[in-house]
Amino acid sequence: MKFVLFFNLIPLLALAFSAPSSPRSTVLVTGGAGYIGSHTCVELLKSSRQVIILDDLSNSCTEAISRIRSIADASPANVVFREGDVRDSARVEEVLAEFPSISSCIHFAGLKAVGESVSLPLSYYDNNISGAVTLLKALERRKIKNFVFSSSATVYGEPEHLPIDEGAPLTATNPYGRTKLFIEEILRDTYASNKLWNILILRYFNPIGAHPSGNIGEDPKGIPNNLMPFVSQVAVGKRDRLSVFGSDYATPDGTGVRDYIHVVDLAKGHVAALDKLEEGKVGCQAVNLGTGNGVSVLELVEGMVEASGKEIPFVLTDRRPGDVASCYCDPTKAKNLLGWVAKRGLKEMCDDTWKWQSSNPNGYEEVEVVN
Repeated sequence: MKFVLFFNLIPLLALAFSAPSSPRSTVLVTGGAGYIGSHTCVELLKSSRQVIILDDLSNSCTEAISRIRSIADASPANVVFREGDVRDSARVEEVLAEFPSISSCIHFAGLKAVGESVSLPLSYYDNNISGAVTLLKALERRKIKNFVFSSSATVYGEPEHLPIDEGAPLTATNPYGRTKLFIEEILRDTYASNKLWNILILRYFNPIGAHPSGNIGEDPKGIPNNLMPFVSQVAVGKRDRLSVFGSDYATPDGTGVRDYIHVVDLAKGHVAALDKLEEGKVGCQAVNLGTGNGVSVLELVEGMVEASGKEIPFVLTDRRPGDVASCYCDPTKAKNLLGWVAKRGLKEMCDDTWKWQSSNPNGYEEVEVVN
């Protein structure tokens, strides 16, 4: 009798070990095919969550989603892509109706270049603010109250003191920063009107780097608006030289100083934020995500020279409108509230960037190894 019971249990044990486990939760990730979104999706999948990506592909491509699945060894059912613009209310509603298990949202979708925002302010106000409002309305109708917002250190404007903590005065020196600041205010007002909302506003500083595998990274369309992809494209020979905007700032070498954070650390910060929201009520709070260390433009260039073994020609030119001299954070609140700290230094940021760029000199469009 005992042997019969044992042999009858074998198929059940095999089924238990082979059957896929249910996801901890289902998360809507807007802009999930983009640079920060793709890395965050990998970390969400590693935390056993199901990911629903909504992206209009205006600054991303579907190849990134294939690589997310590959890195995380995830099934198509656990990382689902739906094309759409968050400003399209009907499309957002369709996606939420298709996946009723969605319980949280991480909102990345939006335009993100400081310099471009100065020349195209109306596009930034329309895309970023209208998109956030449309998304929040749809989530509210579905009673989805856990919300992580991708904000930015630009909401601090020209900082009054360094390092910058979350209590620093809020302002902005460019339209991009103002869209982030306005959305933060919208979120605070939304929470004040309905305390069922559970919101974390992540003010991150300067994301750089790539996944250590070299399979996903920053792939801007056209001329890069951010520093690191431009530097890496010069190193790989795609561009002739780098323009350094501003060499007369009150900084050690005259170039702008920023708090560069590895994108994988940043992605893990989003997972920590979601963990916190799922634990219980946090209200509506802002949290800095950064290393707390300032690095100048020229120090970053030197780091990439060492990582790549390539020359990176550059010219010093005028300051760029909307930029500030120095900006780095006090990350204490992230450690205390989320249990999160940045672990990767400048060397890893540069090494991983070079691995991505040298393996993908044309981004996701064409894979070609460069020696």
